This record gives sequence, C-alpha cells and structure tokens, in this order.
Amino acid sequence: MKKQDLNLLQQKVTMLRAEGKYKDTIEAGYELLKVGIELKDYKSILTAYINNAASFYCVGDIEEAFNCIDQYTEVCTKHGDEADWVNLYNVSFLLYETNKDYIKAKETLEKSIQLAGKLEKYNIVSNGYSNLSHVYMMEGNFEKALEMARLGLEMAKLHKPVSFILAFRVKLNLAKSYIGLEDLEASKSLIDDMIHEPLLEDFKREKAQCYDLQGAWYTKSKLYAEAYESFTNAKNIVEEYNDVNLLKTIQEERCKLSELMNNVQLGYTVQKEYIALLNEISERQIALSALKLDIKHRVSAIKAKANIDYLTGLYNRSYLEGTANEWLQEASINNESIQCLVLDIDNFKGINDEFGHLFGDEAIKLVSKACSSTLKENELIGRYGGDEFVVILRGATREEGLLKAKQINHSIRNLCINKDGKTVKIKVSIGMSNNLNRKVETFENLFYSADMALYEAKKGGKNQIRVSR
Repeated sequence: MKKQDLNLLQQKVTMLRAEGKYKDTIEAGYELLKVGIELKDYKSILTAYINNAASFYCVGDIEEAFNCIDQYTEVCTKHGDEADWVNLYNVSFLLYETNKDYIKAKETLEKSIQLAGKLEKYNIVSNGYSNLSHVYMMEGNFEKALEMARLGLEMAKLHKPVSFILAFRVKLNLAKSYIGLEDLEASKSLIDDMIHEPLLEDFKREKAQCYDLQGAWYTKSKLYAEAYESFTNAKNIVEEYNDVNLLKTIQEERCKLSELMNNVQLGYTVQKEYIALLNEISERQIALSALKLDIKHRVSAIKAKANIDYLTGLYNRSYLEGTANEWLQEASINNESIQCLVLDIDNFKGINDEFGHLFGDEAIKLVSKACSSTLKENELIGRYGGDEFVVILRGATREEGLLKAKQINHSIRNLCINKDGKTVKIKVSIGMSNNLNRKVETFENLFYSADMALYEAKKGGKNQIRVSR
C-alpha cells in the first residue's frame, strides 16, 4: 500500500468515528492495524487502536476498549510522540469515569493537562480542567471543583483562535460548582448571562444543559414552578438531538417537581412520558447489545483472518512469532522444553523456474497439508515465508522432536505433482533446535539455530534432518 493510500485509510477511520459509525470504525480500524503492522507504520497502528478504543467505549464494550488502550500504550511507549500520549490520556479518562474510578480519572487528566500545557494546546488543557471540575463534583468536593473550573476558564482565554464554546463549557461547571456550594447569587448571575447568550443558538446540547442548570438553581431556591418550566425547556431541546441519558435525568427531575407542587394531573402526564422513555432506553440497550455481539463476531473473524496465511490456511509468520514467544517466556519459568523445526522444499527455485509460480504454489499447499496431518495438541505450524515452514513443539523432548521431524519427512516422501507429462517429486530438508540447549528465550534465536541446522542439511545433500549443536 502506498503512503498516500495509508493516509487516506487513517483519515477514513478518524472520520467514521467522528460521524458516530462505530461498527464501521472498528472494521476499518482493524484493516488499518493490519496494514500498519505489515508496514511497521506506527502512526497507523496508534490511529487504529485509539479510534477503536473510543468506538468500543461508545458502544458500551468497556473491556474491549481497555484492551485497545493497553495495546496503544505498549506501542506509544516505544514509538509515540507527546501528542499521542495526550490522545491516550483523554480516551483513558472516559473509561475510568465510566467505571467510576475517580482516582485514576483524576490522575489521567492531570497528566493530560501537564503534557498539553507543554505543547501549548490550551483547548485540551481547558477541557482537562473542566473535566477535573466535573470529577470533583461527582465526589462532592465543590470547592475543588470551583478551583478547577476557574483554571479551565483561564486556559480557554489563552486558546487561539478564541473559542466561544470552549469557555462556555467551562462556565457550565463553574455554575454547577457555585450551586453545590450554595452560592446561589453567583450561580444565578452566571446562568442568566449564559442563557441569554445569542451564540448559544448554534449549540443545542449546551443550551439544553443551561436550562437544566437553571432548573437545578430554581429547585435549590424552592421555586418549583419555575424549575419545572426550565426543565421542560431543556427537555424540548434535548428531544431535538435525542440524548436519552440526559433526557432521563431531566424527566426524573420533572417527576419530582410534580410531586413537590402537588399537581396530580401533571405528575400523571410526566410519569407516562417517563415510562415511555424507559421503554425506549430498554429497546436501545437491546439494540446496543446486539450491536456489541455483532461487532465481537466481526472482530473475531477479522483477527482470525489476520493470523492466517492466505495460500496455505496455516498460521502466518506474525502469529507464529507471537505465540512462540509467549510459549518460550512460560517455558523459561517452568523449565519446559520446546523444539523448533524449520523446513523448506528442496530445489524449489528450480521447480518455479521450470514450471511456473502457480505450480510452485501447488507444491507449497501440498507440503502444508502433509505437515498439518502429523500434528497434534501443543504443536504449532506456520508458513514463515516462501516455501519455508516452522513447526513449534511445546513440552517435547529432543527425541520427540526428532521423531516428529521424521514423521513430517515421511508424510512428504511420496508427494509428487504431474505437469505436462512430467512427474515432480517433492522433498524437504529439516533443521531442528530446542530452547534448553542454549537457554533460548526468544523465537528469533530459536529460529536462527534451527535455520542454521537447515542450512547444514541442504549443504549435506538435502532431503535430510539436521539437529542444531
């Protein structure tokens, strides 16, 4: 894939998430991830993980979102820049907040604020302080919430170009903090200024939040009729963009106010609306569960496909290396023996040159099928590349490894392909190594030893087995 096409795929993933097409984002994200890994393009890998993490969060699959964050962190540690770390902190905050892990949520926001400040990204710093204010309010610490909101407002003023909505969102938390501290005069003045702001007409969500806040102020002041009217204004706006979670909160407040006003008829009407909303939320949750299940199936299929070699149906090099390294790490702890067999087809280049690549592909498929037929549990085979295959035997002794090599060689001995009246016999050479011989703990070193033994087998006349010294 060309660099230009890779950039387009990155943009596609980011755009799909911005449009709220989370299922499509995840599919495109895994496609980008696969290409990024193949090309070792770490920016693509990071883009895939961070967008998939945010998408899994939005469909309610917090566990898979955290898995993506873990993968992102691992890549970011080695290859990310400071902007990548800011992205990590911002998405991680959402996950911690959802899990009500406010300690980690605050720690993450503080890191984001510090790093974004260093990069002079004052919009991110302002949002960070605003989110910190929100978290402190969730903990009931309104004094600290007020302090964070004030800092957020100062940072919003430093952002260029000037952003009305950036400062406005901080002011919402500022007003909430005043209400929490029962400073009704300061909060009323701020709410009145915000609610009559002409520019607010273009921002429905923030306008609804403003009326919701006004309703909270009136309730605190025991002006229940005025509070009910404010919450109704908020409800009407929210229904335009259909945020059912905010709508649920507003309807709960309207139900309480109906009781406080002793208005039975009004209470009956609001209760009916509330029950209808709960039914809608229930239906959405069912649909969301179905979406999550569908995504899980698709992701499993994508992951499985990403691990398989297209020609042979065996595991590919990437999966082979990853699994072998996991086995070797466990083996180093348990002092477990692992054998590695590396084999390739004798005279394969000559076969390709004389009969063509399609004929060569057929030979590769026959060998892969024959090798697979000899394997059992705890025995892994993959196509390493070209006509070269690797077999990993977990928990096998040197003698068992040698026996397996002989079984593979025997299964291939009678293989042949007919072409234009000619019969071509397929033969292989095999090199073998094990992890205990030299305390090998990585696949790279284990493979190297077996590959050197394979070289000796070729050098010694081919169609034979050699064991690493």
